[in-house]
Amino acid sequence: MENSYSSLPLLDLVSVIFFYALFLQGVIADIIAASNSSSTNEEQKAFYQSGWGAQNISEYCKWNGIVCNEAQSVIQISTKNNFYIPSTQAHIQHFNVAAFPDLISLELSGSGLKGNIPSEISSLKKLVHLDLSSNCLQGELPSSLSSLNQLQTLNISNNFLTGEIPSTLQYLIHLKVLDISHNKISGVIPEGISALTELTRIHVFCPLHNEFGNEQRRKNGDMLSIWNYDGKIAFEDIIKATEDFDIKYCIGTGAYGSVYKAQLPSGRIVALKKLHKAESENPSSYKSFCNETKILTEIRHRNIIKLYGFCLHNKCMFLVYEYMERGSLFCNLSYDVEAQELNWSKRINVVKGIAYGLAHMHHDCTPPIVHRDISSNNILLNSELQAFISDFGTARLLDLHSSNQTLPAGTYGYVAPELAYTLSVTTKCDVYSFGVVVLEAMMGRHPAELISCLSEPSIQKKKLKDILDSRIPLPYFRKDMQDIVLVVTLALACLSPHPKSRPSMQEIANELLASKPPLLWHFDSISIHQLMKQKVYIIGRS
Repeated sequence: MENSYSSLPLLDLVSVIFFYALFLQGVIADIIAASNSSSTNEEQKAFYQSGWGAQNISEYCKWNGIVCNEAQSVIQISTKNNFYIPSTQAHIQHFNVAAFPDLISLELSGSGLKGNIPSEISSLKKLVHLDLSSNCLQGELPSSLSSLNQLQTLNISNNFLTGEIPSTLQYLIHLKVLDISHNKISGVIPEGISALTELTRIHVFCPLHNEFGNEQRRKNGDMLSIWNYDGKIAFEDIIKATEDFDIKYCIGTGAYGSVYKAQLPSGRIVALKKLHKAESENPSSYKSFCNETKILTEIRHRNIIKLYGFCLHNKCMFLVYEYMERGSLFCNLSYDVEAQELNWSKRINVVKGIAYGLAHMHHDCTPPIVHRDISSNNILLNSELQAFISDFGTARLLDLHSSNQTLPAGTYGYVAPELAYTLSVTTKCDVYSFGVVVLEAMMGRHPAELISCLSEPSIQKKKLKDILDSRIPLPYFRKDMQDIVLVVTLALACLSPHPKSRPSMQEIANELLASKPPLLWHFDSISIHQLMKQKVYIIGRS
């Protein structure tokens, strides 16, 4: 008994320690929860104030292009995954990056962003990947980026940045990829990075200067701008990589030229569009090539093909493009195996990519750019089946103070009907062509027969499910059903014979980014007539 009583104080002490530990654990948990809640509130506030993202601000973790951790704190923002940045709010200073302390990946490429790179990015101590490429950013590269000691990828290519390469970049000891090409930045890569390049094979793409945004060499009136991994003129690399354009490297041939696939010394694979010799002596073909070069060196968007270089020589004319592994949308729809891989969600993403690219050309560029030849042949797909608008040979910069009359251009079956009686080009010509391509993507074939009969009651009574590509199963998921109804509705609106009745590409892009309303009808019973009566593209109107 004596031993039992003597042990009671010890038991009491253990109990006190145990309950105190539980108390501390609860306090710490509350502190962490409060901290996470505070961080979440700051993130929500940042999204709201910037105007970026979708409409349901309280559910931003469910938005396209956003990834959150278990604590509902944002760790990834990606425009490549369709995070939405409205063109009217495309100023990087509108976005409080410091509100996202857990951010690991910030990818805002091809969004038309303006302004200077904010020094506040240096507060993102967990950041591993930073991609601000293909925008309209200006000013100098902040030296404070050196404090991002976890950074492995830094891509600021295809902007309007100026100044010297900061020597402080040498402190980015984990950096594996550095791309500062297509800017007006000068200087040398800091020694620390140069040494690391040899050890870890960092891919460094050096800057290019002057007109067209790149270094040029003129001889006898000819112009050349091709680069290798050192940023030097690399015409010889192109000739060597293709063995002087040997036919075994040819991956496609058209009426005006051939396309070749080549691997440069840097390891980069490019596509070379070379004009046939006879066409290179044709003034109109030369003008078309120059036009494409000018436009593609001035436009930057994630859904528009990237131009790496060009050679405009009276005996050898070619353009150097980003290589698209999957080829054209037309080819992918023409073959059953490829078409079956393009399931409904992938086709919807292709449609979205085209819409975003065109919306950028029509509404974010000054002056607006009209493509004039949107077709499934001119939509290219990369290895991830993302869509890129290509072939800008007939593109036109719109003069808002003139009638913009020009000679007819475009591909038969995609050209807007009004061009049969007027030579005036407007953005609504591209809108019509977009509608044709959308129906083609959904149907798996060119919709010529459907379009020619749209005014007939028999066609209007036809069910939506009956016009969809039969090579893939009808949609099973509600989201796919909603997306198909939306894009087909938009496509039909684009095909209005009256240009002014067609939606703008900005309205279309806004609809594709908005929250989807519930289906009003059972999917299997929806008719073409019902979709033709919908005015979904006029957001906020009755």
